[in-house]
Amino acid sequence: IPMLSDIEIAQSAKLKRIDDLAHEWGLEDNEFEPYGWDKAKLTLNPERKADAKLILVTATSGMPAGSGKTTTSIALAQALNRLGKKAVLALREPSLGPVFGMKGGAAGGGYSQVLPMESVNLHFTGDFHAITAANNLISALIDNARHQRQIDLKEVTWRRVLDVNDRQLRNIVTGLGGSANGTPSEAGFDITAASELMCLATDLDDLRARIDRLVLGIKRDGSAFTCAELGATGSVIALLLDAMKPNLVQTLEGTPALVHGGPFANIAHGCNSVMATKTAMKLADYTITEAGFGSDLGAEKFYDIKCRHAGLRPAAVVLVTSLKALKWHGGVALPEIGKPNMEALKAGLCNLDAHVANLKAFGPEIVVSMNHFYNDPEDEIAVLRARCEELGVRFAISDGFAKGGEGAESVAKEVLEAAAASKGELHFTVEDEDPIAVKVEKIAKRVYGAGSVSFSEAAKKDLKTLKDMGFGNLPVCIAKTPFSLTADPKALGAPKGFDLPVQRVILNAGAGFAVVTTGAIMRMPGLPKAPAAMNIDVKDGKITGLA
Repeated sequence: IPMLSDIEIAQSAKLKRIDDLAHEWGLEDNEFEPYGWDKAKLTLNPERKADAKLILVTATSGMPAGSGKTTTSIALAQALNRLGKKAVLALREPSLGPVFGMKGGAAGGGYSQVLPMESVNLHFTGDFHAITAANNLISALIDNARHQRQIDLKEVTWRRVLDVNDRQLRNIVTGLGGSANGTPSEAGFDITAASELMCLATDLDDLRARIDRLVLGIKRDGSAFTCAELGATGSVIALLLDAMKPNLVQTLEGTPALVHGGPFANIAHGCNSVMATKTAMKLADYTITEAGFGSDLGAEKFYDIKCRHAGLRPAAVVLVTSLKALKWHGGVALPEIGKPNMEALKAGLCNLDAHVANLKAFGPEIVVSMNHFYNDPEDEIAVLRARCEELGVRFAISDGFAKGGEGAESVAKEVLEAAAASKGELHFTVEDEDPIAVKVEKIAKRVYGAGSVSFSEAAKKDLKTLKDMGFGNLPVCIAKTPFSLTADPKALGAPKGFDLPVQRVILNAGAGFAVVTTGAIMRMPGLPKAPAAMNIDVKDGKITGLA
């Protein structure tokens, strides 16, 4: 029987009114602000305690067809509630870049989705638009201050952003057409999900401090020019005031989902907001959250950046994989990954091994969750199960896409056992006092399996500039392809001893880390030959083709 598309399933669902959902989960009227009848902004009583057990969902290395982390996260939360536990989701907001580009939406899939699916994937509550506007207001104020001869900078480092994939805007020239139109300058756009304003603020005071210390450029004497000196902090906070509040929506089965913040994991820190995670932890016994892409990107940044900063200690981690993903990393072409191929599966198991080893080093208990497809061969499933037993980690099969929470109950039971066995330990990859270059080398060698790191001449200059400005020991957020443990998207499996090429080191003083770009990674993606946007339409007042 043909299965309905994601959007058909979503549009046929009957949602609870958001005020009914909020009251059902113990929220007072003054703790939520409805945005229509299916969304709300939350401002919880500060006396509430964030004492839920935190469960992280990550994955083996990515592939173009996606990993299924969000679907698994949603299915797991639904399953825990089916088993009589109180579980709430904390997920990132989708970006319009992937929605209209290659990957599509990020609201889950099948019978494990967050709703309203169309709204969550498109404008939602306007958070991304607010960040885009605030980010670009800073650019406008910088350029105006230069035009008015109020500041004199050697270099402007702040870039504009846009929440659409547009390679033409990566590097541009602004201010053409004579002095009345500004000062001619080289500039460029990143995607909004890479904006430094997509940060880890814990409250408005923390946000103010972070915006104050944004480094917007370099003065003639080589010192940093900050947003506090520009005087733009107040107006930026005004634009971000509502965007700072976590968004409450629900899954197909009525499980609360806090969808807030949306940095990409391959070019940013890849986690939902600290405020949403801690808010979710005040509403339930278990909070399920996701970190983007494979454990080498999302989980590493979740642990080394977010957990370290926010004092979070996950009780367990779910490692999502599939026979298809492992076959792809075993060398099978994408159109063939759904076919039986025992040799390719065995060849791709090295990728699972590498991610399990990474996650073991961090400490929390591991559950491997296999995304199940109807034609997965039983003998191949047995091989994967046996490998997990050899590695000493729990294993379960998830049918969350096809069956919702019911299909993930086996995963939920393993997660409950793992969380119960948790010792609360969390080990970090780097030390706070390590210089940036040392942090990059430790992550590259301990997490990626690299043998060395090569810094380009431009990156060496960046490191010196950051050190001279007093930022030489910042945490690092490595921007890297999600398709490989290396910086080469074609190097599949689990290569060892390779060299990691670092191109640039970009200061994100407000966010509190340095972004380290490797290989050919871009902070503004381009569109593919056949963008998803070409399939989206509106018929009889309903959006179609959104996936």
